[in-house]
Amino acid sequence: MATDLGELLVPYMPTIRVPKTGDRVFKSECAFSYDSPESEGGLYVCMNTFLGFGREHVERHYRKTGQSVYIHLKRHVKEKSTGAAGGAITRRRNGKVFLDLELNRDFNGDEYECEDEAKLVIFPDHYEIPLPNIEELPALVTISCDAVLNAVSAYKKQEPDSWEEDIQVSRHARSLRQEDNGVRIPPSGWKCGKCEMRENLWLNLTDGSVLCGKWFFDGSGGNGHALDHYRESNFPLAVKLDTITPDGADIYSFDEEEAVLDPHISEHLSHFGIDMLQMQRTENGHHTDNTARPRVSEWEVIQESGMKLKAVYGSGYTGIKNLGNSCYLGTVMQVLFSIPEFQRMYVGNLQRIFDYSPLDPTQDFATQMAKLGHGLISGQFSKPPMKSELIEQVMKEDYKHQQRGISPKMFKVMVTKGHPEFSSNRQQDAHEFFLHVINLVQRNSGGSENPSDVFRFLVEERVQCCQTRRVRYNQRVDYLMQLPTPLEAATNREELIAYEAKRKEAEENMRAPPEPVRARIPFTACLQAFTEPENVPDFWSSALQAKSAGVKTSRFSSFPEYLVMQIKKFTFGVDWVPKKLDLAIDVPDFLDLNRLRATGLQAAEEELPDLSPPIVLAEDTRDNSMNSTDSPEVDEVAAMQLAEMGFPLEACRKAVYYTGNMGPEMAFNWIVAHMEEPDFAEPLALPSYMEPAAVAGESSSGSFSLAASPLDNQPPEESISILTSMGFPRRHTTQALKATNNNLERALDWIFTHPEEEEGGEGSEALWDPADTAPNHNALSNFNTNSDSTLSPEHDASGPRVKDGPGRYELFAFISHMGASTMSGHYVCHIKKEGRWVIFNDNKVCLSERPPKDLGYIYFYRRLSVS
Repeated sequence: MATDLGELLVPYMPTIRVPKTGDRVFKSECAFSYDSPESEGGLYVCMNTFLGFGREHVERHYRKTGQSVYIHLKRHVKEKSTGAAGGAITRRRNGKVFLDLELNRDFNGDEYECEDEAKLVIFPDHYEIPLPNIEELPALVTISCDAVLNAVSAYKKQEPDSWEEDIQVSRHARSLRQEDNGVRIPPSGWKCGKCEMRENLWLNLTDGSVLCGKWFFDGSGGNGHALDHYRESNFPLAVKLDTITPDGADIYSFDEEEAVLDPHISEHLSHFGIDMLQMQRTENGHHTDNTARPRVSEWEVIQESGMKLKAVYGSGYTGIKNLGNSCYLGTVMQVLFSIPEFQRMYVGNLQRIFDYSPLDPTQDFATQMAKLGHGLISGQFSKPPMKSELIEQVMKEDYKHQQRGISPKMFKVMVTKGHPEFSSNRQQDAHEFFLHVINLVQRNSGGSENPSDVFRFLVEERVQCCQTRRVRYNQRVDYLMQLPTPLEAATNREELIAYEAKRKEAEENMRAPPEPVRARIPFTACLQAFTEPENVPDFWSSALQAKSAGVKTSRFSSFPEYLVMQIKKFTFGVDWVPKKLDLAIDVPDFLDLNRLRATGLQAAEEELPDLSPPIVLAEDTRDNSMNSTDSPEVDEVAAMQLAEMGFPLEACRKAVYYTGNMGPEMAFNWIVAHMEEPDFAEPLALPSYMEPAAVAGESSSGSFSLAASPLDNQPPEESISILTSMGFPRRHTTQALKATNNNLERALDWIFTHPEEEEGGEGSEALWDPADTAPNHNALSNFNTNSDSTLSPEHDASGPRVKDGPGRYELFAFISHMGASTMSGHYVCHIKKEGRWVIFNDNKVCLSERPPKDLGYIYFYRRLSVS
């Protein structure tokens, strides 16, 4: 028999590989579906590529690649057998077969057991060889099978790159000396012992000093008194006061210069009168006893806690499992795949996408989008409980059927690859992720249908010089509307003022804070704040040819098919952590924005001259006469603050300079947006200025066009070579580099979104069409009048791809956030399906009894059909 098996496998031996270091073994999930070893058909792992395939997809891989040998993995999940005394008998067959393979279902491990089996399958005849079979299989095959079965899963292999470096126990923790000086720390009202700082306070675990932190390891802000105290005293450990919970606290070692663990933290805190087991952090950072009456918080309201919500099943009602701080991803994708255009693009073209997928479909955007969309819409993973489960539910009071949902592991790894934040396991901003996905959809659409077009709209920006009263109109593209939240317009303003007075009084007297009060703001007030003019910082008037006061207003030049509206609930605290404003807005079900339609230049208005502001030139080593001895005007204090957060100093100086010395917050946003660029940390070049007259009359495409500026020179030959080596024509790559200021990544996006024009179109070669570039993260509320993202549709023969129509909308979905900042908390979404509101809370999908539309963060409206 051994000879027979050996002869049978001889033709396939060249295709059988042993996994090497760096090879990813996908033995827990199919590349095209959510089939797993627990599925009815099990999972087939290719012995050459180590990709996993469900029963209905393995044949496609065999036909496409010719790979014939697969390991078939099957896991049977059963209830544990009951012994004579009624206790469960732990039993597991082939326990080591699926080493490192986690259970995909949410079963109670005390009541269920797994039985694993593995077979070697040879296609196309489906010849099966049970494993293990050491005596009868060739040595290479045995080694390969053993390596696959014992390999670390593909996801665990990538997790170390996503997690931050493990925090180690401090060497001072065990032998820490604490002074018996009678210091006792109150539960609130803390203040730095050397200044007035009341945030980012650290308790020294040796002498009980409460001092402010500095801009160092975690980017927190302060005056550095905690660090100064260490330098004077050599007391090494400090704990951040507003992080103490029964689960632990944030501890920093000044001596080791890193965050550390203290196994004896409870004992060390009790020395200063802090019982951490009785403490919990509240939303405002103060601590209270667990015995205090908890506030009915937004967590309970948004998740509709306490209500008997009815679970729903079937097509369109599939949940997405939370992988740990991945709820931002789940809610955004649930809403996107409730939109017909996304369903049509990815689920409607499922077979074509799968048939033309690359050899590694796990890294293909279209394949993984189609897989996720099909998983959510098909209903295969959202089935009601079986009759036996219903009987068990009646028999056992504590039994509750678990909605299975789908696990987006493969999708998350692919869609977040290379992104410093989304690729981590930290909580993220759903608004930022929405724009990230839209950018990826655009980048991967090519010449095919682009479903993200339904969100795209044109914005008209009217800028007026306050001194001359002359105006300039610009157009730009965006994908969502940011709505301001004017707290001064709150209907319960008196109540808020009274609460703030009580809070300050409690803080000064070191008492527990009063019950928080939520601001209630009318939606009409938010819309009014959006329409009001705002000042333009550092406005340069082309009429005066000098800086002047300017104001701008924004209106819709077109209305999108689907309007996305973000409520500006978040602001930055002194520690640079986004903090949420506690407010409620009466967002309407129906919305009419037609009065915000742009009108363009009016007859009585006079335009500003078509002149460019002074242009900053890059340092030109070929002509020293172009250089200036003057240093750029940079707020060095702001640059140093950012540098102390860990960013390169030169990058910080550039960030401060290019944001017009408008402060650390604006510069921080610039850093986040540009940190992936190759010249991110290069020094800021000394500026040279051209007289405005030097470019007057040469710019025929608007005052912000770079078509005639000295910056529009020939792109570097190295950049051209890189793009042409990918198969793009030289003329097209040159045009792309010019349009994107020689940025390779943006140039590649530009090429994909700008099909090559005919020869006659070269006249507009240097124009940049922002309609086809990455979404603008600052949206409508933060337009930069001197940016290069202005757009005039007349200059582009094809024009921006917008689907204009009436500005009347109906609310169909909203995403809500719970927690103090976008860096923590939880997201859920509510979607209106078949006339009913449905709540999607991770893998749980239920009919909503009371949708909290006033507490949403991102709202989605669809255009009302014209009747």
